Amino acid sequence: MFGLAALAVILLALTLLYIHDKRQTAHTILRNYPIIGYFRYFAETLGEYMRQYQYLPDWAERPFNRLERGWVYRSAKGVSNLRSFGSENVPSFVFRNAAFPVLDEEKRPYPGKLIGIAEGKGACRKPYMARTYFNISGMSYGALSPAAVTALSRGAKAAGIWMATGEGGLAPAHLSGGCDIVMQMGTAKYGVRNPDGTLSEDKLREVAAHENVRMFEVKLAQGAKPGKGGILPGAKVTAEIAAIRGIPQGRDSISPNRHHDIGNVRELGQFVQRVREITGKPVGVKFVAGDTEFLDSWFEDCIAHPEGCPDYIQIDGGEGGTGAAPSALIDYVGLPITLALPLVAAARERHGLQDRIRIVASAKLITPDKVAWALCMGADFVSSARGFMFSLGCIQAMKCGSGHCPTGVTASVPSLIAGLDPTDKAARVANYALQVLREVEIIAHACGLADPTGFRPRHVTQIERGVGGFRAPQGSD
Repeated sequence: MFGLAALAVILLALTLLYIHDKRQTAHTILRNYPIIGYFRYFAETLGEYMRQYQYLPDWAERPFNRLERGWVYRSAKGVSNLRSFGSENVPSFVFRNAAFPVLDEEKRPYPGKLIGIAEGKGACRKPYMARTYFNISGMSYGALSPAAVTALSRGAKAAGIWMATGEGGLAPAHLSGGCDIVMQMGTAKYGVRNPDGTLSEDKLREVAAHENVRMFEVKLAQGAKPGKGGILPGAKVTAEIAAIRGIPQGRDSISPNRHHDIGNVRELGQFVQRVREITGKPVGVKFVAGDTEFLDSWFEDCIAHPEGCPDYIQIDGGEGGTGAAPSALIDYVGLPITLALPLVAAARERHGLQDRIRIVASAKLITPDKVAWALCMGADFVSSARGFMFSLGCIQAMKCGSGHCPTGVTASVPSLIAGLDPTDKAARVANYALQVLREVEIIAHACGLADPTGFRPRHVTQIERGVGGFRAPQGSD
């Protein structure tokens, strides 16, 4: 009799816990996997105390280790990132701190940087004053769930950062939060295409009419698949996504491996000029550095034909990113950001285009040290995709292309998407972005700089090849 009563109490307790887990909004894993989701949180909490018994150290996991992910999780939740008992990291670079760091009263707020010019050849009607140097890189609607995009948009607005759409076109979810938007145009020109895949100037004007759309980005390539177009499985091409992209519903969405109307640097310049004249807004180009002769040819064309010069360039590292792609491309094609960024920055300086073309760096730059390194190496801005996915609750389950992401970030299954609460996750997105900005500024102040605009190559030094293979070339002015 006592046993039956105890069993009834246990069942009642489990039922109440199940209901609680389904109703709460703070933890997506518990909403999607009631009760059993606690095992993950127990393991995460106890891992700190059981580390001496672990076979894999915190810095061994790929593509992002527990140290990196843990920093993002804590920052997103507003939990202290202060640590004790020394560093667990094995750095490949260090910042050169000043003997006399900047006092609180000497600090300056980041002044922002203007993208686009208002006069002369290549001018646009509405240059964009970017107020922050850390922003959200392109992740397509459809690849990411509606709840995830909504949370990113709201969080970006709260943090005062911009958000790129990815090549999937502009969706209502992008606009829902009221943040600044960068409209990306991939090789298929989703969202601004005619039925035959060519650019629709009328649709381009419609997108540009949105006040929140501040810039346009021509995507030549991304780090996950340089030399290959985007891939969205047919199961993810719903009626809504088909309408936004301008493609048939239910069919695999595969972009060409390059723009049909851009086959050389002159055609690239002409396309940039065309988009800027139609929209009146700054136009950038996203690419993966590989053929270094291309950079000199391109920048020489920018000087000869300034009307076709991009207002910014985004360099994506060849380390792979959020997109699904063949392993050969993810692992072996394209220069990593640690080699690409210094090369591109040097080429820009060599051609005297520092004041004309802004540089945006992206590729695994998710923590303040990596962001500050990129600023030292010549980047004006840094964009992150996977860092913001972690802030949404991504656990690196590596299910992005399947539609069955357990945290709802890249899910297409309605029940999994429902587990991600946009209101709660928007706050985490903003917390993460603001914490990155705060800690980059802490590094700048330690280096004797009033704000991060003063970073130069001399402020960072390579000391060895780190466990993660991250290399930072020792620089000078």
